[in-house]
Amino acid sequence: MSAPTRILGIESSCDETAAAIVEDGRVIHSNVVASQETIHAKYGGVFPEVASRQHIVTIHAIVDEALKQAHLSLGDVDAIAVTRGPGLPGSLVVGINMAKGLALGSGKPLIGVNHLEGHLYSAWLARAGADPVPEPEFPLVVLIVSGGHTELILMRDHLTYERLGGTLDDAAGEAFDKVARLLDLGYPGGPAIQKSAQGGNPLTFKFPRAWLEGGWDFSFSGLKTAVLREVRGLEEKGKAIPAADMAASFQTAVVEVLVVKTIEAAKKFGAKGIIVAGGVSANSELRKAFGMRTLLPVHIPPLFLCTDNAAMIAGAGHFRFMKGQRDGLDFDALPNWPLTEV
Repeated sequence: MSAPTRILGIESSCDETAAAIVEDGRVIHSNVVASQETIHAKYGGVFPEVASRQHIVTIHAIVDEALKQAHLSLGDVDAIAVTRGPGLPGSLVVGINMAKGLALGSGKPLIGVNHLEGHLYSAWLARAGADPVPEPEFPLVVLIVSGGHTELILMRDHLTYERLGGTLDDAAGEAFDKVARLLDLGYPGGPAIQKSAQGGNPLTFKFPRAWLEGGWDFSFSGLKTAVLREVRGLEEKGKAIPAADMAASFQTAVVEVLVVKTIEAAKKFGAKGIIVAGGVSANSELRKAFGMRTLLPVHIPPLFLCTDNAAMIAGAGHFRFMKGQRDGLDFDALPNWPLTEV
C-alpha cells in the first residue's frame, strides 16, 4: 500500500481566512476557518480592502493552527495547494503569497487551485474518524451556488469540466443578500432569508420563475425586481411588509428553478449523480427539494464544507497533485478564472 498523500490547503478568496490538512483527497485532519462575517456585517456586504487587511493579520496563525490540529509539521505534507481564483484580488494575493513563502522555504510543490473546483471536490470529503462519504460516480452534473456564482457543470471524469450554463445576471447567493437587505433581515442574506422563511407562507406571493427555455442558464434579476415592487407597493399603501411570507415565497422561487433545471440537465446528459456545492447549498429547503424530486444520488457536503474553507482546496489540490500539476513561484492571482479554463 502506498503512503498517504497529505496536502496543506490555503484559502483566502473572499472574507474567510482558512487552512486545512487533507489526506488522499478524502480525509480531513484539520480545517481551520477565521470568518470576517461580523466585521463586514455593518457594511451589508464584504468590504474588499478590509478583507485583505484582515487576511494579513490572521493567516500565519491559521496555518500554524491547521498543522497543530493535524499533529503535523510542514515537513510532513506533500504539497501546498492555494486558491488562485476566482475571488477578490487583494484577498487572493495574501493567501498566494503565504503559500509561495511556505513552498520556497520548505521546497514543497506548489499547486494553484480554482476556488469553484474546490467547492466541487468538497463532495469527496469527510472528517478523520467519520464514515467516508460515498464517492460520486461519473458522469456528474454539478450545481455550484454561492454569493458570486451560479454554475451548472457537466463532469465526465476527475478534473474534466464542461460548462452547461450559469447566471446571466445575479448569482443565487447575491439575490439572497439583496432581498434580505430589502426586507431588513440582516447580513449574510442566505441564513437570514432561511430563518425568516421558516415562519412564512411560500404561497403568499406569486413571484416569477425565469426558466429560460432551451438552455441551462439562470436569471434572478427579475425575481429580485418583483420582490422590490411588492415592497414598494406595500410601503406606498402604508401597509406592513410581511417579511416572513415574502422571504418564504422568494426562497421557494429560487429553489424551484435551481432544482428543476439541475435535474433536467442530469437526465439530458445521462448523469449518474448530482453534486450541489457552494454557500447556498447550505440552504435547508434546497437540500430538501433535491431529496424529494429525484432518485439519483445527490451529493451535498455537510454544512461546515458549504461555505468557503481550505479543506476543499486541499481536496482539489490532491487530485491536481496526483495528475502531476506543479506551479512555479511566479504565478499570479486570477480574480475571474472560469472553471472550464483550469
